[in-house]
Amino acid sequence: MFLPTTKAELSHLGWDSLDVIFVTGDTYIDSPYTGVAILGKLLVDQGFRVGVIAQPDIESDTDITRLGEPRLFWGVTSGSVDSMVANYTATKKWRKSDDYTPGGTNNRRPDRAVIAYTNLVKRHFKQTCPILLGGIEASLRRIAHYDFWSNKVRRSILFDAKADFLAYGMAESTVVSIAKALDEGRKVTDINGVCYISKTIPEGFIALPSFEASAKDKKQFSHGFGLFYANNDPVTAKGIAQQHNDRFLVQNPPPPYPTTKEMDRIYDLGFEREVHPFYGKHGKVKALDTIRFSIPTHRGCYGECNFCAIAVHEGRTVRWRSQDSIINEANTLARHPKFKGTIADVGGPTANMYGFECKKKLKQGACKDKRCLFPGVCKSLKPDHSGQLKLLRQISDIPGVKNVFIGSGIRYDLLLADKDHGMTFLKTVVNSHVSGQMKVAPEHTETQILELMGKPDPRTLIKFKQQFDQLSKKAGKKQFLTYYLIAAHPGCTLDDMKRLKRFCHETLKITPEQVQVFTPTPSTYSTLMYHTGIDPVSGKQLFVERDRSAKERQKQTITGSRKKK
Repeated sequence: MFLPTTKAELSHLGWDSLDVIFVTGDTYIDSPYTGVAILGKLLVDQGFRVGVIAQPDIESDTDITRLGEPRLFWGVTSGSVDSMVANYTATKKWRKSDDYTPGGTNNRRPDRAVIAYTNLVKRHFKQTCPILLGGIEASLRRIAHYDFWSNKVRRSILFDAKADFLAYGMAESTVVSIAKALDEGRKVTDINGVCYISKTIPEGFIALPSFEASAKDKKQFSHGFGLFYANNDPVTAKGIAQQHNDRFLVQNPPPPYPTTKEMDRIYDLGFEREVHPFYGKHGKVKALDTIRFSIPTHRGCYGECNFCAIAVHEGRTVRWRSQDSIINEANTLARHPKFKGTIADVGGPTANMYGFECKKKLKQGACKDKRCLFPGVCKSLKPDHSGQLKLLRQISDIPGVKNVFIGSGIRYDLLLADKDHGMTFLKTVVNSHVSGQMKVAPEHTETQILELMGKPDPRTLIKFKQQFDQLSKKAGKKQFLTYYLIAAHPGCTLDDMKRLKRFCHETLKITPEQVQVFTPTPSTYSTLMYHTGIDPVSGKQLFVERDRSAKERQKQTITGSRKKK
């Protein structure tokens, strides 16, 4: 079933009002890849009545008042993407298209959507029930953060939005706990995974440098970010607090990661895998092409690339669904009336992290003094691709399934570190699960830039490419690797990009097309480097390219583009 979006749908369900209304910057796609759909269905499963208002017009009351006022709380999110990332390129040019908007034109998601939607609710519902912020925009902006688009340190988004609470991370258990607490008249402020505003710091919480100090002093900002980053693991994290004027942003410790049984429950709720008809009539939604017949198998990433926010939002510990749950979903896809035999992706943030984790990390939390994959694959991790191999075989045997592709990126250093099953996995993928191109993300090839990014040595890439090419040739298939590269990362000069170009031409034998200019998104170490101009590990000054035209030149050095920007 779809969550209701109109009064008529409420009436059809026999509901006269709602307990929770989600307001989102994406159109409403009922999919296991959509946070609002997952959270809404979890709440319905718990007996709550939930509705959705997608991409409301912020200039009128037409959309926001359509479902009335919820009894417990409003849930406000920008959607699957930070609204500033969705609306602007890395050189601050307006994006004309939006894959999550019907018709594809980028005209429905406001800048700083979480703030805009909170203001919209308060404008038309005076003294309303609590407003809960969530999703990636709120999650990554929950403390004082550097904002690239305004080029300044901004307050916690909870202060700027003037909302009541914020649920950070994936937040399933947090949101359900909040609904139950409000329903029963209990406090929300003692729930794990919640941020709130307080006059005091709770006992035992770690005080970060204040917003004012962080905005004024880059060393204080850097110190605060380090404390924030170190307190995201559910096993070891303590609560943190950050003063903003005469009040404090308080972040409770995160809740435990979901178990496999809990993950199964989340993804077994049943999804329509369609755009809600109320919104679908306005045009095609491009994002659905990718996610309709894809299967999420796990979440989290222990890669910890410095430019990526997954470690802060989803976590550094990988969790996965059971094979039975995934196979059941694949069977459901095979019966879908629009299914034509191809499953576009079986994976997660990184495709080949399914089914194994460091046993030490699971018990003691993520290491504070080292990373799982950088500078090399930790010996304690023990990669094992056997579970994913079995999974791919079982899905491929389902009647009606013709193709099972891995569309998520492959972490090649992880694959090569699996001495028992890595090559068997690669051979199987090359023979049966590549749709012409396999995605890999070296991001760069210059050693000093890779170290700043937290990425592996280029020799690993060369070895992997050789294996991939040999196996593809042996299989008689003309297949390619698609390389994702970043220009203008902190520390990267034009000369570094010229050396990268030479590596691509001479070693990889390609002219790359998938090159993006680095975008400083909130709550990453690379953004910290961009803001401070300092390597947080060595404490040394970094070159940071800040000129828009020079950033484009770095990109064009690789792509060979002659188009004027």
